[in-house]
Amino acid sequence: MTSPSGAQAPDLLPDSVQTHFALRLAPPSWRPFLQLARIDRPIGWWLLLLPCWWSSALASVARHESLYLSHLALFLIGAIAMRGAGSTYNDLVDREIDAKVERTRGRPLPSGRVSVRAAKIFMLAQCGVGALVLFSLNRVAVLTGLASLLIVAAYPFMKRITSWPQAVLGLAFAYGGLMGWVAIEGSLAAPAFLIYLAAIFWTMGYDTIYALQDARDDALIGVRSTARLFGDHVKVGIGALYAAALAAAAAALWLVGAGVAGWAGLAAFAAHLAWQIGCIEPSDTARSLMLFRANRNAGLILFAGLALNALLNFGQS
Repeated sequence: MTSPSGAQAPDLLPDSVQTHFALRLAPPSWRPFLQLARIDRPIGWWLLLLPCWWSSALASVARHESLYLSHLALFLIGAIAMRGAGSTYNDLVDREIDAKVERTRGRPLPSGRVSVRAAKIFMLAQCGVGALVLFSLNRVAVLTGLASLLIVAAYPFMKRITSWPQAVLGLAFAYGGLMGWVAIEGSLAAPAFLIYLAAIFWTMGYDTIYALQDARDDALIGVRSTARLFGDHVKVGIGALYAAALAAAAAALWLVGAGVAGWAGLAAFAAHLAWQIGCIEPSDTARSLMLFRANRNAGLILFAGLALNALLNFGQS
């Protein structure tokens, strides 16, 4: 995605994965819509998906059953679709703010490459795919999933009224912590709420790292965030959020009687989070983006531990 002179293409956003196959292969007219859906930034759907997978694997551990592979596949499709729909909605709400921030002014809406009407139609199409996934689950899971729409709708406005928009993002992005469990059990229980709480604090931590990229511009235009709130104590703040995530996850594992594999996964997850905190440099935006993206691997580590635990339990049942 570079010009013959080696310069970055004008429609390539700063946090895009430049080598992403979708950007390379798609017709130019599709690229703005791929960017609206964040297809060129897959970290978002990974972070939406992983709490679903944690919760599903946790339920499998509790039931001494193997992984529900069909559920894992459905959550993958749903996460990609709903992350795209949520991002499109967020861009519609924030298009005037995005035009004032260096990192976001090239997005399809503020740059004029996609019209508001086209973005709304595209958002509804993505919601349709997400609805097909949701309505393939049990009735309680459907009702639980529909309740999340209120949180998703409120999130883009939070940065205007509170220094804790990351908390609302956590409530929305971590919602899979409930969905994986209820899709299997047909009801909610303490372990589901605890893994949801763990995912909320995890989301708040990694999104604070992400917000460090925009702290200077946010201060100029009055956008609030935990990155600005924590200020010089941002490492301590993120450390406290990550510690709370680990405590809630540990309580969930204890309640389901997790085995060695599950606890090993949690320990490795904790080590990854500690590494992130040690690497934070608030003024280094490239490092902040790298650490934010590293949370895909962190989340996969915890899922791997839970998945192995479920498989080992199933083999012994």
